[in-house]
Amino acid sequence: MNIVTCVAPVNIAVIKYWGKRDEKLILPINDSISASLDTKQLCAKTTVMASCNFKTDRIWLNGREESMDNPRLQNCLQQIKKRAQLSLEMKNWHIHICSVNNFPTAAGLASSAAGYACLASALAKLYNIKGDISDIARSGSGSACRSVYGGFVRWYMGSDPQGTDSIAKEIVPSNYWPEMRILILVVNDSKKKVSSAIGMKNSVETSELLKYRANKCVPERVELMQQAIIDRNFDKFAELTIKDSNQMHAVCLDTYPPCSYLTDVTHSIIDIVHAYNDAVNCLKVAYTNDAGPNTVLYLLEKDVPSVLGIIDYYFPQNDNSNYIRGNAPEIIKPSAELIEKINRDKQLPGKLKYIIHTQIGEGPMYIDDPKEHLLDTKGHPIDL
Repeated sequence: MNIVTCVAPVNIAVIKYWGKRDEKLILPINDSISASLDTKQLCAKTTVMASCNFKTDRIWLNGREESMDNPRLQNCLQQIKKRAQLSLEMKNWHIHICSVNNFPTAAGLASSAAGYACLASALAKLYNIKGDISDIARSGSGSACRSVYGGFVRWYMGSDPQGTDSIAKEIVPSNYWPEMRILILVVNDSKKKVSSAIGMKNSVETSELLKYRANKCVPERVELMQQAIIDRNFDKFAELTIKDSNQMHAVCLDTYPPCSYLTDVTHSIIDIVHAYNDAVNCLKVAYTNDAGPNTVLYLLEKDVPSVLGIIDYYFPQNDNSNYIRGNAPEIIKPSAELIEKINRDKQLPGKLKYIIHTQIGEGPMYIDDPKEHLLDTKGHPIDL
């Protein structure tokens, strides 16, 4: 019996991945850049176990047993076994997998990225695989390749038709820009109506704007973003982050039929961010939205108390004792003068479900404590 437990981070893209040139190999139509977030607040946790006593492969996700017939899961397992550094007998042992997220799944918070990065990392240790495994994670979920590293990460689209050069590389480590903070405003944590995979596929097939974005906009923008990160230039970082998020969602609306991931509350958040930046005459906050209604704010540590004060004023909480999760922040109430400059209406209480306050974090980490395993000695989920 061999057992490995791993945790892996969520990553939030600042230059978006939207669209594949090869659906089976999961090869993107453009480069992308993301930040891996601190696993203390957002992570997938996975235990994998191999044994000669198991009769078949099995997987449990967030407390429920799922089918092993998922094509992406099988892609990941096949890639792992191709590179396994084990005897043929051990390669053929069946495996049990148990994985949980400490955040909502399929709600636009990059759950599949964290999940497949965690699975690939755990299996790599189980099968004694050395070196870069971002291509293995990619075979499960495209953006998962970025979650196999910490800090800021770039996923290179590559040019090889087989995808050998479509891999992720770390731009800078997690401690490179220590002042960077992230606020995740959770508008809706239920499963989204149109999955990212279907939305992307429809965009590739129908959106002319997507072609222009991939060929003309992103190649220049991704280089500018990488340099802004290296230079720790927040103004440029914020501008590029906002523009790229807006463009991705413009592509979603240009798709036929359109896929709209943003809600009225999301649009109100975006409006407040712009009004606040205008009122203070500085780019203090950048927003970005993946394929979901939840807005992610990038900002510097010194501005967190003031920005939380603005959010709390315009999006009052609804008696939620667990409203702000993660790092315990100070909140500074906005002045009457600032409110007058922003000049927007307050939302009704409860429009935001909760806020997660976090920072840039490390890549996948292995947990050696047997008490942390999700499977018992017989390969069954401990919590079921």
